[in-house]
Amino acid sequence: MTTRRGFLAGMTSALSLPSIVRAQGASVLKFVPQSDVAILDPIMSVSYVTRNHAMMIFDTLYGADEHNRVQPQMVEGHLVEQNGLQWTLTLREGLRFHDGTPVLARDVVASLKRWWARDNVGQVLAATTDELSAVSDRVVRFRLKLPFPMLPDALGKFGTNNAVIMPERLALTEPTVQVAEMVGSGPYRFLPKERVPGSRLVYEKFADYVPRQSGRTSALAGPKLVHFDRVEWLVMPDVATAASALQTGEIDWWEQPAADYWELLGENKNVRLDLIDPFGSAGVIRFNFLQGPTSNALVRQAALAAISQKDVMTAVIGEDRQRWKDKVGFFLPGTPMASETGLDALKEPPDRDATRRLLKQAGYKGEPLVFLVPGDIASIKAQGEVVTDALTQAGFTVDMQMMDWGTVLARPNNRQAPDKGGWHLVGTFTAGVGLLNPSSNNFLRGSGTSAIFGWSDIPRLEELRMNWFRAPDEQAQAAICAEIQRVAFETMPYAPTGLYFQQTAYRSNLTGVQKGLPLFYGVRRR
Repeated sequence: MTTRRGFLAGMTSALSLPSIVRAQGASVLKFVPQSDVAILDPIMSVSYVTRNHAMMIFDTLYGADEHNRVQPQMVEGHLVEQNGLQWTLTLREGLRFHDGTPVLARDVVASLKRWWARDNVGQVLAATTDELSAVSDRVVRFRLKLPFPMLPDALGKFGTNNAVIMPERLALTEPTVQVAEMVGSGPYRFLPKERVPGSRLVYEKFADYVPRQSGRTSALAGPKLVHFDRVEWLVMPDVATAASALQTGEIDWWEQPAADYWELLGENKNVRLDLIDPFGSAGVIRFNFLQGPTSNALVRQAALAAISQKDVMTAVIGEDRQRWKDKVGFFLPGTPMASETGLDALKEPPDRDATRRLLKQAGYKGEPLVFLVPGDIASIKAQGEVVTDALTQAGFTVDMQMMDWGTVLARPNNRQAPDKGGWHLVGTFTAGVGLLNPSSNNFLRGSGTSAIFGWSDIPRLEELRMNWFRAPDEQAQAAICAEIQRVAFETMPYAPTGLYFQQTAYRSNLTGVQKGLPLFYGVRRR
């Protein structure tokens, strides 16, 4: 445990920068995020910390509640006509951007076109849309080629990338280029002059925000009522420093406390532990399909055969099986799209003889696999260390390269060979809510270079995914998902490493903390 003197020294840069002038009497919430926000533009990143940052600034046309049921948010409502081929969306009155301009339908059209160029389900919506237009200042119209009943779900989902609405002047930025400003119409506005990369992000209450007048505040849905003048995100990679800061009241909320500190924090009457995300976090080892040896399906199968989900989860979150699940496939256990199909590939203990046979069959000659692992996120670091050890014992040569999370986020976009900055393996965790179905699981795509990093090229997965969108009912969708999982275990777009449930921790004088993800409206101090 860090000393009081060491704790104060570590907090100096985060809490006492002379450039920050605090308004006298302003109410401030101090929050420690899971990591720094390396990429601010939510269209440019599938990182959940970027998503959480974006939900401070931007609003969406629809919003999913804590049960993943989508409700109108920026829209007053919609009208579906012509047998589902025409959707007319009407914006609520009084919506304004942080730069003072009104939110208009043309802003929505430009924002959605930028979004659907990058997002997996957005690409399906784009291909289904014949025309997206601004009929008037408050009315947006979709004319579709085929019915797409999931349109509100696509526009209001939990998972990344989110269909955030920004001014047309920014939304016209190429989707492969970050926008120059963070200007939304959400409940908080971003203060770029107070940002210190690697240390601090600051948000200020947007006085002209117009919340919904009806409904219950629940995750991304309902009225977004703000009770703090400022929210300061203070990046603290050192877990001992964060734990001390929470216990002494220097911070109000620690997003992802290390499991080793749960018991200690739970004994403090001034701290509350809370499971706000009941869907959990799913482990992912992503393979590079463009670079050998991981371009070979047999090598990817061999890697899966070497990994113990039990060992990974124990390292990440401890031995208490209430905190995690193994035998996790490509869909969230216990939900309608999950099945037992293919789960026999997840041996416990791992079949390392099978790994060696597969490697021999693949012609693997011991070439080193470059594995990108962040050293500043405890859960992903632990996963990386366990997987590296397992692969090494099974006959792989692994070059585990430890770096900060911001560098990890940037590096996977490099499609070149590892000696030119490329890679073979990347470890991460993704929100369990993303495993509910094929539309939301970004890592389960097979669309090649249009897929997210790793560029998994599996045409059969894409065919099945489109069949799922067109399926007539949930039973038919579930049958398709069983086949998707069978194909995924054969072709291995990624190796699942289990599911764990992360507690958050905040001062017990905070109320109104939402379920689903870290959100800052509805939260107040007693």
